[in-house]
Amino acid sequence: MADMSIEGLRVHAFTVPTDGPDGIEEDGTLRWDSTTMVLVEADAGGRTGIGYTYGDVSLARFAESKLAPVVRDRDALAPAAAQHAMFAAIRNAGRPGPGAMAVSAVDAALWDLKARLLGLPLYRVLPAFHDEVPVYGSGGFTNYPLDRLARQLGDWVERGIPRVKLKTSRDPGRDPERLTAVRAAIGPGAELYADANGALTRKDALYWAHRLAGEWDVRWFEEPVGGDDLAGLRLLRDRGPGRLEIAAGEYGHVSGDFTGLLDGAVDCLQADVTRCGGVTGVLQVAGLAAAHRVDLSAHCAPALSAHAFCGAERLRHLEYFHDHVRVEDIVFDGTLSPAGGALRPAPDRPGLGLDVKWADAEPYRVHGARR
Repeated sequence: MADMSIEGLRVHAFTVPTDGPDGIEEDGTLRWDSTTMVLVEADAGGRTGIGYTYGDVSLARFAESKLAPVVRDRDALAPAAAQHAMFAAIRNAGRPGPGAMAVSAVDAALWDLKARLLGLPLYRVLPAFHDEVPVYGSGGFTNYPLDRLARQLGDWVERGIPRVKLKTSRDPGRDPERLTAVRAAIGPGAELYADANGALTRKDALYWAHRLAGEWDVRWFEEPVGGDDLAGLRLLRDRGPGRLEIAAGEYGHVSGDFTGLLDGAVDCLQADVTRCGGVTGVLQVAGLAAAHRVDLSAHCAPALSAHAFCGAERLRHLEYFHDHVRVEDIVFDGTLSPAGGALRPAPDRPGLGLDVKWADAEPYRVHGARR
């Protein structure tokens, strides 16, 4: 076999404006006007792998300065070893947070590269338990007018996605009419989820947990309090309605972020492949979840997560997030569309099955340049 050493990395970033009202989207605790994808290319053996994360453009510079020298000349068929070396190298630069996000993008590119070198789709290279990933539609931003809110979630259900989620808790007084409009739009048979993004106090969250379950049959309450408030999450899980599941974990970066949540704080754990150490990180978190007999839900980045989470034994579903679907459709050819409420990676496309649409992405470039 030809030399399979990693030849180097190229890093790009693209910032895409949101399509929310007046160019703004918001949830319970944050307001934003754009989404930035940091895209990594990794070369070896005449092939190029791609990976990405969502965050600030500074992640691109971090990957170039701190990570590219670490992975250069390493074995392209051993991405997990490269991930371990990257995390070791950024100990003093900052491993959690932005450091882990940059590592995630590079790790994903290395897994994509390995799969392309082997001529296999990425999910077939993993220790896969699944060949498809169920999804739930996610958007429902707090600044959407009622008609757009109901139409977005209702359209997902009409397309065969049996579970949908809206953002809540920025202005709790408005939530009853929003929830009522959504429940009417999706009908009684679809599962309804709510995401407070950590906006509530513990007692307010407990109050809303009972209202959500009792009045609108909400089955999933995500980050009712901050994802790092383990005591608050346990309170909600222990004293909330029996059919309402508590979820958190999307902001986990290193293993310790997940072990605390698995100690009785959540009914379903979340992990984000673009934050938790990439594909290697997902496999590690999936092992922790399985050992604790807790299901794992994929947070966003559907084009990448659809492959990575096939390796999660206790897979629950994947968040089919409006913003990331838009960005990935702009940047990539080969993105997946839900069929029967699931994403199914193409069995005949190597790696992630994605090709960058450079001409379409170029107007949004904020970092890097074509080779």
